Amino acid sequence: MTSTPRLRARGKVRDVYDAGEDRLLLVATDRISAFDVVLPDPIPDKGRVLTGLSTFWFDRTADLVPHHVVSTDPADFPPPFAGVPALAGRATLVRKAKVVPMECVARGYLSGSGWTQYRATGDVCGVSLPDGFVESDRLPEPIFTPTSKAESGHDLPLAPAEAVNLVGKGLFERLKELTLGIYERLAETSAARGIILGDTKLEFGFADGELVLIDEVGTPDSSRFWPADVYAPGRPQISFDKQFVRDWLDRSGWDRQPPAPALPPDVVEGTTDRYVEAYERITGESFEGFRERSGATTIDDDPELERLREEWG
Repeated sequence: MTSTPRLRARGKVRDVYDAGEDRLLLVATDRISAFDVVLPDPIPDKGRVLTGLSTFWFDRTADLVPHHVVSTDPADFPPPFAGVPALAGRATLVRKAKVVPMECVARGYLSGSGWTQYRATGDVCGVSLPDGFVESDRLPEPIFTPTSKAESGHDLPLAPAEAVNLVGKGLFERLKELTLGIYERLAETSAARGIILGDTKLEFGFADGELVLIDEVGTPDSSRFWPADVYAPGRPQISFDKQFVRDWLDRSGWDRQPPAPALPPDVVEGTTDRYVEAYERITGESFEGFRERSGATTIDDDPELERLREEWG
């Protein structure tokens, strides 16, 4: 091990380590956030689901845009990261990138904050929509609804003119094209597996001078996945994402200010089940097969990941 500080950032879900030579190691922990607050209880194996699904989608969108992934194989990780059991299946070696300061969101259905905006103003991020939609309705065509990229607190919706002012006209148009194209790819693949992709959030950056897809793609943290066989507009949908946790928090009476309440064991277990089902239905691979393929031998990694943060930070 080395005493050199390596922890670059600790996000709501991911720990980011400097891996030298213009490389970073992204570690998807089992932390879960809701309403921009990190909850006190980890969701076992959630980080591996995020990593496995992101890898699946990075591979399947590489013809649309390059990505920042170098390897998810622990054998390719530099010291001191190689051979650490807690990192197996949840860590990704990536190229360093200058992050575009805008979250790129594509919506094919009217749900979440998009539904809230529509009810209040009749548009979503400045995109006007016809009257008469109900919650979870399918839109006539997918729309691009970017938001600000907040270091903490809430991301804020950006009207097209605001987004252009933030990143420039040319980059805005390219990001819109890519985001909608990637959404269509993810939605088509998911539909073939009986899943509706309500919306998805993407991030981009510049690595070695080229625009690349970064962070995560098509995960239950960044997307709304609904089982198609029980889809019914006019209400919230059963989902394979953290809406299950959000719904429990709403029922709990929590005021959405930190600290968040502890999650009951059945909510923790139910959330793990939903994440795992999303992985299995989308990829067609058993999650146990992914764990075995990635060399994962542990489940409750939160204490070990905390120890590594202290040792490497």
